Amino acid sequence: MKVQPVRPGRPRAFDEDAALEKAMCVFWRKGYDGASMSDLTEAMGINPPSLYAAFGNKEALFLRVLERYAEGPAAYVMRALEAPTACEVAERLLNGAVDSLRDGARPPGCLAVQEAARCSNDQDPIGQRLSSFRDQIHQAFVQRFKRAKAEGDLPKNADSAALARYLITVAQGIAVQSTSGTNRAELRKVVQIALHQWPSMG
Repeated sequence: MKVQPVRPGRPRAFDEDAALEKAMCVFWRKGYDGASMSDLTEAMGINPPSLYAAFGNKEALFLRVLERYAEGPAAYVMRALEAPTACEVAERLLNGAVDSLRDGARPPGCLAVQEAARCSNDQDPIGQRLSSFRDQIHQAFVQRFKRAKAEGDLPKNADSAALARYLITVAQGIAVQSTSGTNRAELRKVVQIALHQWPSMG
């Protein structure tokens, strides 16, 4: 009996990366609940069967978008941790927030911050992912500041967890102000004030 070769599936007729970028902008502007499937398929330039085949349901698509957001527009957050001093970590994070949130190429503000404000249930998959996203960032900065203390770059009495929370709170505040139209020059002044409060070894 002759075995018929398995035919490969039809290649996708769209750019998945570009489609994710467009979906990210829809969720960014309208939020998870506000974005309809028709909004998404129209922006992505695909039909519903293609969306389901490539990404699963709306929830799965949003989770993919969050991954893309963390690796793309919000990548400056984790890159800030690579700065040689704790003060430079803070400076890179806050200035990175200003540059990213007001770049003009995407909707203003922070996708994760805006969705967290809209999400009333942190027990559903979307709420859990957002909570995990926030916790991972906070813990990464806590560990970085603990290292800074061990290296003598921060005072021994510095509270690493509180510093991390303070820094992230200011960055999130910048995101909120950005959505209301606050310009880059004004946001830079906020950064300068926050950095002026940073603990020094002196």
